[in-house]
Formats: sequence, structure tokens, C-alpha cells
Amino acid sequence: MSRARPPPLVTGISPKEGPAWTKVTIRGENLGTGPADLIGLSICGHNCMLTAEWMSASKIVCRVGPAKDDKGEIIVTTKSGGLGTSTVSFKLLRPERIGILEQSAVWVDEVNYDMRTNRNKGISPFSLRPSNPLGIEMDKSKVPQKDLEQIFPGMSGDFTSENFSASWYLIENHAGSGFEQLKVAANNLKKQATKKNEGSLAYVKGGLSTFFEAQDALAAIHQRLESDGTEKVEGSMTQRLENILNRASDTADTLFQEVLGRKDKADSTRNALNVLQRFKFLFNLPLNIERNIQKGDYDVVINDYEKAKSLFGNTEVAVFKKVYAEVETRIEALRNLLLEKLLQTPSTLHDQKRYIRYLSDLHAPGDPAWQCIYAQHKWILQLMQNCRDEFISGKRVGVGALDLEGDTRLAALGRLGHSASLKRGGSLRSARPSTWRFETPQQVQFVEKLSDVVIGQLPNFWKLWISYVNGSLFSETGEKSGQVEKSKKNARQRQNDFKKMIEELTNRLVKLIRGALLPTTLPQGELNVYGGWEDKTELTGAWFTQIIHTVRGCHEALSTLEIPNDLLQVIQDLLLELRVHCLMVTLLHTSEDVKRLAEKEDWVVDNEGITSLPSKFEQCMVHMLQSLKEPLEIKPGEINVLLLDQVQDQAAQLSVSIMKVFINCLEQLSTKADEDFDVSHNVSVDLSSPDRFSSIQDGFIPTSEQRLLIILSNCQYLERRTFLNLADHFEKHGLTGTEKINRVSVDAVRELDAKLFEAYIEKRADPIAGSLEPGMYAGYFDWRDCQTPTGVRNYLKEALVNIIAVHAEVFTVSKDLVPRVLSRIVESVADEMCRLMQCVSSFSKNGALQARLELSALRDVVVAYLNPDSNASFKQALDSLPQLHSGADKKLLEELLNKFKSSMQLQLTCFLPSNVQPIKR
Repeated sequence: MSRARPPPLVTGISPKEGPAWTKVTIRGENLGTGPADLIGLSICGHNCMLTAEWMSASKIVCRVGPAKDDKGEIIVTTKSGGLGTSTVSFKLLRPERIGILEQSAVWVDEVNYDMRTNRNKGISPFSLRPSNPLGIEMDKSKVPQKDLEQIFPGMSGDFTSENFSASWYLIENHAGSGFEQLKVAANNLKKQATKKNEGSLAYVKGGLSTFFEAQDALAAIHQRLESDGTEKVEGSMTQRLENILNRASDTADTLFQEVLGRKDKADSTRNALNVLQRFKFLFNLPLNIERNIQKGDYDVVINDYEKAKSLFGNTEVAVFKKVYAEVETRIEALRNLLLEKLLQTPSTLHDQKRYIRYLSDLHAPGDPAWQCIYAQHKWILQLMQNCRDEFISGKRVGVGALDLEGDTRLAALGRLGHSASLKRGGSLRSARPSTWRFETPQQVQFVEKLSDVVIGQLPNFWKLWISYVNGSLFSETGEKSGQVEKSKKNARQRQNDFKKMIEELTNRLVKLIRGALLPTTLPQGELNVYGGWEDKTELTGAWFTQIIHTVRGCHEALSTLEIPNDLLQVIQDLLLELRVHCLMVTLLHTSEDVKRLAEKEDWVVDNEGITSLPSKFEQCMVHMLQSLKEPLEIKPGEINVLLLDQVQDQAAQLSVSIMKVFINCLEQLSTKADEDFDVSHNVSVDLSSPDRFSSIQDGFIPTSEQRLLIILSNCQYLERRTFLNLADHFEKHGLTGTEKINRVSVDAVRELDAKLFEAYIEKRADPIAGSLEPGMYAGYFDWRDCQTPTGVRNYLKEALVNIIAVHAEVFTVSKDLVPRVLSRIVESVADEMCRLMQCVSSFSKNGALQARLELSALRDVVVAYLNPDSNASFKQALDSLPQLHSGADKKLLEELLNKFKSSMQLQLTCFLPSNVQPIKR
């Protein structure tokens, strides 16, 4: 059958030895739920229930009876827990009897003698209890005690108990006795009862004669006194009797004076020794307290003090008062020492709880737990401020110099181990120097150190408060004395005060970080306390990402403590602003990186006519977005910063600005003067040769026209590929406003494309068109007076060769640009030819034939690149010429055209559709 409570366990007894009837204090666990629950107590095998006084579940007071065993265990039995066990024992001292004439300094315990002054009072039942009241052989039963308790609830097998049960006694002591033996036992009980009733009468019968003699003597004395009178006169019988008695007394005093003196002296000595023996605990206590304090055994001191207080706290004995006052003085010094240790910083949570429990058990005045909480709060605030002051004053100059005693910030360096992935632009940056780990900006070091302080101290501070609230700071003694309830009441009253402490700590953390990273968000009056970082290094987006990671870790660590969210909201607000600031700083720094991309242009084109610049630009943007992945990530309790209207607008504007910066970078490259390039060696290029770039080595410096073509090709690639790819990356990383960014970027690159295209056409078309008129009228040529045409004149051939050179130049860079460029070149040439023909006042027959031959030859050669405008120009030019009516003229015109095409077949091949790929450089 299961018990409601564990069995009793005795763990201590004080004192541990003494004679019979010594008062002892028993301590242990589960010693009963109340006086009624205690049903058994034995010391050294003797039942002590009659003198037992239940104090609490951990304390019982009783007197040790005259047990048979000199040493034995202390066994407690309760209804709720049953038969208990003991880990300690009691030693019963056996005093020797001292004769009246023997001198001795050994104390004789009076309880062994019948020294009662009033003999009419009854003596203890223990002295009257026979060992075997039935007078037959005892046969102890093996029936368990708990079963007997269930069979006879509320009864006892002890025949001296008021609830004595004869059935219980017989089952327990005579379970194996037969019926005949029980009949003998019944006769023995009758005899004992008869003897007890007849005892006084037999005593009277035996001394009846003596009684009569005494009666006669008293009667004779009475008659004599009546005859002599009752006054005491000299010679009277009364006087003589008194004198005789006095002499007898003096003789007796003389005979026994020395013996009685020795007895009185022995009595005094015995009394003194008895007092010292019985109260040596009190007399030795001040010295023991001092020794135990020096050893740090505060539990022993508190236990001894509680014992002394319960025994001598209200004593009226002067010597006890004096010694107890000395004990109180030592205890007061211990209270002050423990309070000093409690308020010392730094201190572990375990030590704080231990000192609070000690002070509670010592009944220290005030509220030590709250004093400790307040001191810890002030200390953490000072630690945080000292951290900022150290960095501002320049005492902490690098990661490697931090905490040389052991804390070299390896944890922080480990978190920065992935910094290589945070470098923007990949190959755009030079390799980190070997000492880069020691170049962490001080603001980053400060935030990490500050976070370590908060994570290291605030959890214990919070746990100390929780222990204060639930009363777990106090021992079992504190529970009995009402300290727990008092603590809970104080905690309820001070809940708002502690909330303000947490708010002050989190606000101080946030303000210190704001002062280092976001000083503009602080009021002007707080900058002197939290600012002062103006001369420190400006942080990049990568370092802000590291800071966000650190602050998030701090917030998560505090959240696990179940601190209310409203107390941590200021950290969430700080994280939001840090994430927004990181986004803006990263975009701004990316703009600077993009601006420096012009320095990375090597002018080497691939098969598509594209240099590495668009790819580097795309890589730079992708790295930027990847570096923003952690800041833009939405942790529990955070909001999406990109959903904020103001952030959306600013991010979109900065993204557009980055695109425009790159477009401006392209424009600057196109307008850069040749002398601004570092020409390592000169290269002679024949623009009329298709393989002119075959021998170009690294360090090639293109001409301004070639740069225009290369940048035009890059612009087309940006519009066709790069911007679309970036739009996908923007959407993938959650950036909004992608359509606007793409639209503005495309418009800007188209504007630059048109501008550069016109610049190139102006550089290439104007010289060709300008050379037509001088070549046409070279040698004083006159359309009204010319010979029969023999072929296309040289000026037109030179113009075609120049167009072929332009074709070769464009084709070498990008074949996709050829139709666009050649169409405009042809349009410009056609327009100029139209103008020149319309300016001629009149043509002779041969002049008209010559002009038609040259216009037709030019139109037929560039027919693949004609557009509506150039077609219209050719038509207007031909319409301005006299018509050919003669068949011979038409035939001659056709023959001369065929002759021209045949003679320049090789040169004109470039104007035909071709599958030839541009040469890769």
C-alpha cells in the first residue's frame, strides 16, 4: 500500500550524548504533519512518546528515558510515513552512584534518586511499568506495525497509554501463547491486583504493636506536659527536653561538620560541572562562530545560532544573557559581512542566492534580495557605460588588444570569418592584407563587446528577480519564518520598479548603439553621453550587416528568458532602423563602387562585342543584393522594411541612381581623351583590314571611335540582358519598384545610346559625305561638258572604301551594330548625293549618263543598308537627272555597272549577307 508521504528520516540530534532524562532536539525530514501524526518515538530502544513534543516536520523535542542500550538509533514513526530510519545515534551515559561519605567531583544525576520534596505526588509511569505484566513467557509477533495500526485505528499496544488495546498487546507480545498460558497470565493479574489492595493493610498489621507502644508513649508525654504546664521555665520538662535536643544537634553537627562540608563542596562542584557540561554549547558558541566564519561554514553558524536562540533567547540567567549578547554581536558582524559580499560585483548568481538565503536565515533587517537586485542593476549600467568610454578614449585600439587575459574576442572573429563573402564586387577589390583581422572598426568591436556584457549579465539579473518573485531564494527556515510570503509581497509591490530597471537597461543598450552608429536619431542633449564617435571609421554595409547579426543575437538571447516583448521593443525598433540604414549605406557604397568600375575597363570585347564591364557591373549589383540578404531577412517579431513606403521610395531612388552612375561611367569612358590613357605601346591599325585587331596585345588603347562603338555595344547589352537580369535579382531578393527602376534605367541607357551613336555617325559619316563634293568636281569637272562615261569615278570608289572601313571597324566590334551604323552612313551619303545632284543647273547627255551611273552604282552596292530616307534621297537624285531615252545609253549604263561591280567584287563583299563571325580578341 503506497504512503502519502515518504518515511521519516532523522539526520541530527542535539546533544548527541547524555544521561537519562536529557532533553534533546531531533532534526530531520518528514517527521510528521502534526502532533497527531506522530505515533512513535524511540531512542536507544526506549519509547519516548510520553515526553515527545512535535515542533515541525523537521524538528521534535523530547527527553531520553532510561534505556537498556548505551547507544542506539533514533526511530520516528508517523501515520503518514510509517516507520522511519536514522543516520545518527545517541549515546546514553551511565552515572556512578556516590556514597554520602565518599568524596567525589563527579556529578550524580538526581533523577536516579527519589528526591521529590512532595512525596504525595505520583512518580513517572516509567518507574511503575513492569517488564512483563502477565508473568508468562513473551512471544513477539511478526505482524507489521502498520497492519496493527490499520486493525486498531487510534489505539495502542502500550499498556501505559490512554488508548491501550489489550487485543493489540496480546497480538504483539503473545501471539504464540496457548490457552493454558493465557489462563496462568489471568491468574497472575488477579494476584497482582489482590496484593496491591492488601499491601497497605498488611503493613499496618505487621507494625500494630509498635503503633500501640508509640500511642502509649505519646499519651504519657501528654499527661506529663499537662501536669508540668506548657510554659518553658527553667527545670521544666519542656526546657530540659529542648536542651537535650540542642545538645544532640550540636554533637551531630560536630560529628558530621567535616563530612557535610565536603558534601556541600562536592555538590557545588558537581553543580558547576553540570552547568558547564549542559551549557558548554552556549559558552563555546562565540568562539565557534568566529572559527566557522573564517572557514566559510555559514550554514553551521546559522544552525548553531538558531539553536542558541531557541534555548537562550529569552533566558533570565545573567551569565547566559552575557554570553548570548556576545553571540548576537558576532551574528550582527556576520550579517554585515554577508551583506557586503552580496553587494560586491561581479558575483555569480549561485553566490547571490546563497548570501540572500544566509541573510534571511539570520533575520537580517531590510530586504537583502532587493538590495542585491538594485546593486546589480547599477553595476550593469556602469559596465555598459564603461564599455563606451573605453572605446571613445582610445584604450581599445584593435581586436587583438582586447582582454589580453584570455578573452581575445575569438567568438567575434569567428563570426567575421565569413567576411570574404561580404566583399563587394568579388575581384573588384584587392586581396585582404594578412592583418585584416585586426582592422575591425571600433564601432563593430564596441557593439560586440556591449552585446557580450548584456548577454553575460542580464540573464542572471532576470533569473535573480524570478527567484525573488517565487520565493526560491529562501531556505526551509525562511519558509517557516514567513520570509517567503514577505518576499512575494515585496516583489508584487516592486514589480513596476523592476520593470523600470529592465527598461533602463534596454534603453541604455539602444542609446549606446545609436550613439555609435545612428547619432542623428538621438536628441542633442544625449549626444555628449552616448555620442563621441565622429572621428571613427565610416562603416560599410558589410560591417552594418555584422552589427545587425550581433544585435539580433542579443535580442534572441534576451527573448529566451521570457522577458515581456514590450520591454524588448526598443531593441526591435533599433534593429529596424539599423536594417534600413544598412540598406541605404550599402546602396550608397555600391554607387561608389560602380563609379570606380571605369578604372576596370580593359576594352577587350568578346564574340558578342561586349567588354567585361557590364558583367562586372552585374556582379557588383548581385554581390550587393547578397550582402543585403541578412539585413532584409525577416526574423520573428520583425517587419519587412521593404514594405515601408519611405524605404521603398529611397531604395528605388538609390537603385536608379546606381544605374545612372554606371551609365554616366560609360559616357565618361566614351568622352575620355586619348592622352588620359596610359599608352604602354603604340599599335598601328589599318582600318581597311578586317584582321586589324589580330595582333592586339594586352594594354591596347582604342581610338575614340572604337570606344564609341564598344560602349554602344555595351549599351545594347545592358538594355537587352543586364537590366533584365538585375530586375530578376531585385525581385528574388524582395526589392520593390523593379519596374520603375528598369524603366528609368532603360530610358537612360537609350538616351546615352542615341547620343553616342550620333557622335559616332558624326565622326564617320561627315568626312565621307564631305569628301563627295570635292572629289566629284576634281579636275574642274563639269556636268554640262564631259566625255562619254567609261566607268565610276574615283571619288565614289574612295567613298565606298571609307564606308567599307567603317563596316570593318563596326563588324570587328559587334556585327549587330553593322546594319544600324551602315544605314545611317548610307543615309548621310545618299542625302549628300541628292543635294549635289539637285544643285546642278543642267546636265549634258554624257553628264546625265555619268551621274546616273554613279548614283546607280552607289545604290546597288549598299542596297542591303538602305532605309526609307536613303531610298527617298536616291529617288530624288535620280529624278533630278534627265531621263535616258536611248537604248544604247541604257545598255552602256548596264555594262558600266557590271564592270564596276566586277572590278570591286572583293571590296564589295562586305555589303553582302555573310555568316562570318567577328574575330575574338
